[in-house]
Order: sequence, then C-alpha cells, then structure tokens
Amino acid sequence: MVLYDVVILGGGPAGLTTAIYTCRAGWKTLLVEMGAPGGQAATTEIIENYPGFPEGVSGPELMLKFYSQAARFGCEFMTAQVTGLTVEGGIKTVTTTQGDVEGKTIIVATGAQPRELGVEGERKFRGRGVSYCATCDGFFFRQKKVAVIGGGDAAVEEAIYLSKLAQEVTIIHRRDAFRAAKVLGDRALQVPNIKVIWDAVVDEIRGDSQVKTLKLHNVKTQESREVQVDGVFIYVGTQPNTDCLPAVIERNPQGYIITNEALETRVPGVFAVGDCRFKGSRQVATAVGDGALVLPAVEKYLNSL
Repeated sequence: MVLYDVVILGGGPAGLTTAIYTCRAGWKTLLVEMGAPGGQAATTEIIENYPGFPEGVSGPELMLKFYSQAARFGCEFMTAQVTGLTVEGGIKTVTTTQGDVEGKTIIVATGAQPRELGVEGERKFRGRGVSYCATCDGFFFRQKKVAVIGGGDAAVEEAIYLSKLAQEVTIIHRRDAFRAAKVLGDRALQVPNIKVIWDAVVDEIRGDSQVKTLKLHNVKTQESREVQVDGVFIYVGTQPNTDCLPAVIERNPQGYIITNEALETRVPGVFAVGDCRFKGSRQVATAVGDGALVLPAVEKYLNSL
C-alpha cells in the first residue's frame, strides 16, 4: 500500500487549494472526493465575490481551474466516498468505498451540505419538485412557478438565477428583511418576476406525484395560507459532512470541527480546512485561505517525523 505524506478528504475549494500548496511544496498528496471536484462551489452558476474576476466567474469554470492546477503540480485523485478514519499512531488510515488509504497527515476538507427544512413532504418530494440546487435543477422549471426558501446570499443569488428560467419566483423568508448582502437584495427586488413573501415559514410541502402547493405560516399574524408552485428550492443553511470522523476529532454541537489558528485538530497530524470546520465565514475565498494557511503546520508536523 502506498503511504502518502498528505491525504486530503474532500475536493472543494479548500481541499483543492490545500493540494496545490502541499504538492507544490513537494509532499506526496492524494485527494479523495466522492463526486466531481469543486464541492458546492461547482454548483453555483456565478461567483461574483471571488477576487480577480470583476465580471464574476461561473462556479464550474473556477473549480475546474483549481482542479487543473492541483493536477499540474502532481496531486493524485481518488473518486470514492470516505466511510471511516483511524487516527491512532503515526500512520492514519482512511477507509473508503474503493479500499483503504494510508497517510502521515490527514486534511479534512469534507465541506458541508444543504440543511433540510424538516417539514412534512420535504423528503417525499425530493427530486419531484424539491431541490437544493438551482443550477442543477432549474432547467426543469422553465416557464413554471417556483419558490425559494431563505433570505441569505445563496437564496437570493439562486432566486435571481431562477428568474431567468421560471415564469415566476417567490422568495419566502421568515424575517422582514433579507440577510443577504444589500447589493443582492436590492437586485432581486428589481427583477420583475421575483416577488417576496416576508415573515413566513413553510409548514408543509404538498402535492400528488409532484409538488403542487406550499402551506405557509406568518410568524407575526399567525395566519396560514397556501401558495401554488411547481417547485421549491431550499436554502436555509448547511450542515457539516463530518459523520464519518471518529469521536476523538473534536466538534461543536452542530458537528463543525474545532481547530486552533493553525487549523490543527486536537489529534496530531489531523487538520481541518474549509466549510467543515467551526469558523465565522464560509465563502470560496475563506476556503482558499484555509488551504493556504494550513501548509506551515502540516510541514512542521511532517518534518518532525
């Protein structure tokens, strides 16, 4: 079995950036990713706040560049799902659906996934009108009525994207103002086929073989109403992909990995970068920052062996 200096779990912006830095520094690196490289960033139609692209850049295009750069520096890639991790001793073992992998250091970059609303009908209609990715599924709702649940950057950005495809987009937000950046919120309010229902939450997603209506509840007036839609896109936050990790890797109550400023976990030789770790901001730029920031601590550890 090949022993790698660095094994990176996850191929989003943080994992790919880490690979660029570790490979360029001469460390034998393997990146394990269960799907296409890029993580959530690769499902975003346009990224406008990443430096160097004044007109914005498509998520898939940007992530392909990250991947190509890591490959050019010699990173090896494995397409597999991580199912377990053993960190006792000097050599760490990653259990995957394609077999075991051994590394001297482990960089956890498993990212996060969309959080569910947790309402009746959500799982029943997943793939039949319920979606968490507008760029993946927006095409199926051309000239139809859709709802976007949430009021943060992701929700508003995807509502704007869907407005180019759908007949009508209704943003449903539990507050009376967007949490998104003001420039995004203002832009959405100027789009003719976007409307907003404020102070409302979804109680139930209803339909037959497909989504037909949403049952809404006004948090201020306590009134209920039904809204007819063909599809619903849910953007109410994320949850970390850390279930496969052993308990010895410390996490907060929400499951985010706790690290120090050097991005070290409490387990020597195990580090965490990107959206899976506990931090204040989760953007492509901060994920890239983590990927660069972790290198000194990784090198210090490897040089001590």
